[in-house]
Amino acid sequence: MNTTDGVRPIEASLTRFLSLALPVMAANITEPLIGIVDTAAIGRLGDVALVGAVALSAVLFEFLFWGLGALRMSTAGLTAQALGAGDDRAIALAFARALLLALVLGSLLIILQRPIIMLAMMIFTPSAAVGDAATLYIAIRIWSAPFALMNYAILGSLVGQGRTGLALMVQVLLNLTKIALTIIAVAFLDGGIAGVAMATVIAEMTGALIGCVILFRLGTIRVDISWRAMMEPAELGRMLAVNRDVAIRTCALLIAFIIFTAQGAKRGDVTLAANGVLYQMFLAAAYVLDGFATAAEQMCGQALGSRDARGFRAASRLSVRFSLGFGLALSGFLYATGVLFVDLMTAHEAIRAEAYRFLPFAALTPLFGAAAFAYDGIYAGATWTRMMRNLMLIALALFVGIIYLGGLFGPYGLWAAMLIFLAARGVGQAVFYNREFARSFPS
Repeated sequence: MNTTDGVRPIEASLTRFLSLALPVMAANITEPLIGIVDTAAIGRLGDVALVGAVALSAVLFEFLFWGLGALRMSTAGLTAQALGAGDDRAIALAFARALLLALVLGSLLIILQRPIIMLAMMIFTPSAAVGDAATLYIAIRIWSAPFALMNYAILGSLVGQGRTGLALMVQVLLNLTKIALTIIAVAFLDGGIAGVAMATVIAEMTGALIGCVILFRLGTIRVDISWRAMMEPAELGRMLAVNRDVAIRTCALLIAFIIFTAQGAKRGDVTLAANGVLYQMFLAAAYVLDGFATAAEQMCGQALGSRDARGFRAASRLSVRFSLGFGLALSGFLYATGVLFVDLMTAHEAIRAEAYRFLPFAALTPLFGAAAFAYDGIYAGATWTRMMRNLMLIALALFVGIIYLGGLFGPYGLWAAMLIFLAARGVGQAVFYNREFARSFPS
């Protein structure tokens, strides 16, 4: 219902927040299972080089796909704002532009696959055995790029429209397909690391097809959207600017993870593999916290589009409180169950021993990163992407500085730097929240 000053109040209740967050959390539960199944399937073969190759390749594709996965966050934010403004055509245009960008960027990754592989080998400097296995994996999986980016756009549109139940269905189908194909490829077809990569390609294609069918039936994919409307300079420029800022922010985040992985690789294949196992544990917790961030992204974007400052504040509080509470609980859970997790992930005794050594640090990552997850959702929904980008770059500079001083902390300096990096992001976003709010909702 519209008010006299043009505000269209949104529902910013606990029930609404959880109805958005819980389906995303349920979908995300299957997401880390992909990395876990990949690592475990290869790890059970007992070859340290193959485990290291999976860990190295996982970080590379997180850089490529998560960096370009700005499409999901930007599409969700722009779609939610269009929903708040009651503009169905803007919702359709937001997806059409995101889909076009996904196809262009995905095709470029395939074309550039050879220099990508060469650059990866230069950055990580793996052993010959790890490098050969990783090269094979990357050369196959890169063909999933257009479909992976299409899936980001699809999920962003569904989340922005508040259709997290449908987003859950698409994500679960995609991930379960990937898991099933991986098990078949390794356990029954003896496909090894190449089979794991091919399973991902087929699963991403399947997910993109299902997602497009759903959006067509929702009316988001419309035949009356013209090329001229898609290319409208002001709106296209805004979409590209938001994607640019989020992509830079995400790439900076993944650069930190790449540095982390590369530093582990310098300590040998065992340390690289152990950090890869613990990294999967961190990802499992991160995907849970992402549910609250996604709910904030949709509600804050919708509130901004409807000019509902009170609803925006309420959604922000819910996100921060739930993220911090669950971050603490997840850290306790990971510390209590971490040894069992490591044992399930690998049968190699040297890798287990190295992972046990740094388990307490890995267990703290959800708590130290909780505020950053909460504010990421708020900032993305409000498209405060320039500030999000700048704060991430500052945190990355801090992380790199601590890495160079890591010798002062002994072998634990690398993990200490990661914890400080995660905390610095959340603190910075909290400090600048009120300033960005005042700009979006001038009194």
